[in-house]
Amino acid sequence: MEESLEASRSLILDMLMISWGVITAVLVVLVVYRGTLSSKEDDQIFIDAAEQHHYQEQLVIIDRISRLTRPIIALSVMSGALLLASVGVWIYQAFKSF
Repeated sequence: MEESLEASRSLILDMLMISWGVITAVLVVLVVYRGTLSSKEDDQIFIDAAEQHHYQEQLVIIDRISRLTRPIIALSVMSGALLLASVGVWIYQAFKSF
């Protein structure tokens, strides 16, 4: 009985750590993508009517960056929560083994 309980605790910790790794990897990809988009964004644009397409391209880039903000915040919160839960389970297991 105690062995199955120990195995389930180990499985819980493994699943938490795998989930944290996947969420954090997706978060890193999104942050890098946003950084790539930000490098293409110009702070000021001085264009005439003939170069209006540059203005439209900048609006598209700004829209993409804006749409990435919420998923990045959500993934950051989820990553932090999973990390804290993993640490909590790990500490709990450490105290139970004494």
